[in-house]
Amino acid sequence: MSPVRIEIPVDPDAEEARRWLIDELAKPEYRAAEPSWFDRLMQRIGEALNELFSGAGGVPQPFVIGIVVLIVVALVVVGLLVFGLPRLRRRRAAQVPLFDDRDVRGLDELRRAAELAAQAGDWPLAIEERFRALARGLVERELVRIHPGTTAHAIATAAATPFPDASAALQQGARAFDEVRYLGRSGGVAEYEQLTELETRLAATTPSEPAPARPAVPV
Repeated sequence: MSPVRIEIPVDPDAEEARRWLIDELAKPEYRAAEPSWFDRLMQRIGEALNELFSGAGGVPQPFVIGIVVLIVVALVVVGLLVFGLPRLRRRRAAQVPLFDDRDVRGLDELRRAAELAAQAGDWPLAIEERFRALARGLVERELVRIHPGTTAHAIATAAATPFPDASAALQQGARAFDEVRYLGRSGGVAEYEQLTELETRLAATTPSEPAPARPAVPV
């Protein structure tokens, strides 16, 4: 004879039912279904437009369409300002030639070139490429402005404004660059490591000068 199942009726009081409801809604599947901040923003914008247009029975349809177009254009402009312009600025910064040989390579490419030269033991080329990477990083961050033919010492002098604590190291790096590039000196691992440490440190350091006060580098 099979056992008989007896279901005990559950009749919680108001406080217990409220607690059960809170526990149920706290489950992950309910939290995942909650609208995001963007969904809530779009909903509020839609409600505002509905209120505007529902009370504008006498407003001509072209006028309403014009308002919608202006709103869309405003959203596009905001999106470009937030997401598009930084990429455009970086692309333009990478197109500014370094020194007098029309070098328009980007920061990552210059860093890789310096590392490859160091692995091959070509210290003059490694030092030169690492200083180019330092200069390109400053240009891409819009901390200095350069022109074709700008000297290494001019870049070091201008970079000392946002990085005053690195002034001596910047001049030393510019001197190492000039020695291997123009004087034919061999350089060495010590100079390369010092320049690499400087370039890496400046890339991770917040400049002391505000962005609008970035200096222009003389030719």
